[in-house]
Amino acid sequence: MSWRLGLVAGLAAAWLLLGVGRLIDLQVLEHQAWADQAESQHQRVLEITPARGTIYDAQGRELAVSVEVESAVADPSMVVDPQRAVAELDRVLGFSREEEDVLLRRLSEQDKRFAWVGRQLEPSQAQEIRELELPGIFFLKEYKRYYPMGRLAAQVLGITGVDGVGLEGLELRFDEWIGGELGQRTVRKDARRGKWFDPALPQAEERPGQDLRLTLDASLQFLAERELARVLEEHRARSGTVVVLEPTTGAVLAMASAPSFDPNHYREFPVENRRNRVIAEADVYEPGSTFKLITAAAALEANRVDPSDLFDCGMGKIVLDGVTIRDHTPFGVLSFREVISRSSNIGTIKASLLLSDQHFYDTMVAFGFGRPTGVDLPGESRGLLRPVEHWPPLAKAYMSFGQALGATPLQVARAFAVVANGGALVQPYVVDGVGHPGAWGRRGKQTVLGRPVTPATVRQLERMLEGVVEPGFTGQWAAIPGYRVAGKTGTAEKVDPQGGYSDHDRVASFAGFVPARDPRLVALVVIDTPNAGVTGGGAVAAPAFAEIAGRALHYLGVPSQPEAVEIAEATTGAAGEIENDRVAFAVARTEPGPDVPLEQRIREALKR
Repeated sequence: MSWRLGLVAGLAAAWLLLGVGRLIDLQVLEHQAWADQAESQHQRVLEITPARGTIYDAQGRELAVSVEVESAVADPSMVVDPQRAVAELDRVLGFSREEEDVLLRRLSEQDKRFAWVGRQLEPSQAQEIRELELPGIFFLKEYKRYYPMGRLAAQVLGITGVDGVGLEGLELRFDEWIGGELGQRTVRKDARRGKWFDPALPQAEERPGQDLRLTLDASLQFLAERELARVLEEHRARSGTVVVLEPTTGAVLAMASAPSFDPNHYREFPVENRRNRVIAEADVYEPGSTFKLITAAAALEANRVDPSDLFDCGMGKIVLDGVTIRDHTPFGVLSFREVISRSSNIGTIKASLLLSDQHFYDTMVAFGFGRPTGVDLPGESRGLLRPVEHWPPLAKAYMSFGQALGATPLQVARAFAVVANGGALVQPYVVDGVGHPGAWGRRGKQTVLGRPVTPATVRQLERMLEGVVEPGFTGQWAAIPGYRVAGKTGTAEKVDPQGGYSDHDRVASFAGFVPARDPRLVALVVIDTPNAGVTGGGAVAAPAFAEIAGRALHYLGVPSQPEAVEIAEATTGAAGEIENDRVAFAVARTEPGPDVPLEQRIREALKR
C-alpha cells in the first residue's frame, strides 16, 4: 500500500511540476509573445491615406485637388450572411460578375478581419450602404483625386491610382512631394466584435502633401488645346502637339497633346491618349524643314556661308553618290537667305556639304538634339541621333533638311528658343514652386546648359526666319497682324513600314517666335498625318501657330508693333549675271588663309 501511495504521490508531484513549468513558460518566458497575440486579436492598425497636395497653374487656378470621400470595408469574421451581403451591395455598387465572385470569396473567409468592399464612393452610394445596416460593414475616410478642369493639361498632370499613388505625369514625377505621409488609426475590438477608436492608443496623423505651382497658364493651355482639336478635325489628322515656351527661362507656358482624355475617368479612354506626345519616345518624329535652322546655324557660325551667298539649287534636283534627291519645288539660283525662306532642300544640302561631319554633328548636339532636355516630367525621350562614326552614306545630306534623325517636339521648340533668347540653350521646366500658397519654395529657374551660337549668328538667323513669314514664302500663313514673326515650316515624309518613305503620309509643322525682335514666346505646332487634301506645314500648322501665338500675345498684354516691313536684302547679283560653272555647286565664302579656287572646294566637299 505504501508503495502505491508513493507512486501516486510521485506522479502527482511530477504533474504539478509540469503544470508549474508550463505556467512559468506561459506567464514568464513566452509572456510577451502571447500578450502581443492577444493584443492583435483585440485591435487593428489601419493606414489612412493623406490628402495629396494641390496642383495650381501659374495664376493660382486649381488643376488637381484631393476631395475627402468614404470607402466601404468589411470585417469578414463579423459578416453573418456573405451571400446576402454581396447581393445587397451589388444593387448599390453594380459589381461585374468577376468582382462579385471575388468579394463573396473574401467575405466568406471568417478567419480574415479586413476586405475592401468599395473604394472612394460617391456620397449617395455611401448613404445607401449605411441604410442596409449590414453586419461587418464599416467606412473609412480616404481622399480621391479630382481634376476640376477635366481634360485640360491631362497628359502633363497625369493620374493617380485608387490608392492615391501617382501613376503618370506630374502626379508620378512629384509623388514624393505631393503624396504626403500615411497616417495610422488603431481600432479596438471587444468580445462582441464591436469596434471603436481608442484615443489612448498610439495614433499617427496623416500629413498632407505639398502643393505644386506650375509654369503652365490654364488660359494659354486652353487656347493651345482648342486650336489643336480644331486643326485635327479640319485636316482629319491622326494626332498633334503644341508646346509654348518662354524663351529666356525655358518655362513651359502650354503643352498640349491630342487626342486627349479626362483624368477623372481615365479608364474610359484608350491608353495611348494618356501619352504626352511632346516628349514621348513613341512620338519622336523627323522634324523636316524646321531642322534647317540647325543647318543654317552651323554654316553661319562656321563662317562658311553668308546670307547673301548664292546657291544653284539645280532646278530641284541633285545627284549624290548615285542617288537623286529632289526638292518640293524646282529652284534655280537662290541666296542662302532665300534657301531658308523658300525651304529649298537642295540649297540646304549644298550648305551642309561645306561643313565637316564632326562640326555639323557637334552643332546638333549643342542645340540639344540626341539627349533629353531635362524637363521635369517622366518618360522623356532623348530622340534619335547617330554618332558621326555610324553615319551611313548621304546621312549629312538628309539630316540637313530634317530626315535620318528623330526629335521630340520639345527638343525642336527649345532649339528655336536658342535663337529667340540670344543664343542660350536653356533647360525647360514645368514646376515653378513647391510648398503652399504664400510660402512657395522656388524650384523652377533659368538653367543655361550651353551657348551653341554667338549673338552675331543669332541676328542673322532672326532676319532669315523673319523672311520665311513674308508674303509669298512658305510661312506666310503664320503672320500675325501687328507683330513681326520669325519661324520655319516643316513638311516631313513619314517612314513607310514597308520600307523607304511614304508617298502620301506627312508630318506638318511650324516653329517660331514672336515678336521677332523681342521674343516673348516660342511655339511649335506639329500635326501628324493630315488627310484633308493639304499636307504642308505652311498650310496646316502655320495658321494654327498664328491663332495660338496671336491670342497669347494679346492675353499677355504684349503691345502691338508697326506692321512688318520688308527686311530681306536684295540678292547680290542676278542669276543671269553669274557664270553657270561658278555656281555649279555653291558660292561660298573664302576661308582665311591661302585663296582656294571655288571648284576645288566643291570637289573636296563632295568627297566629304
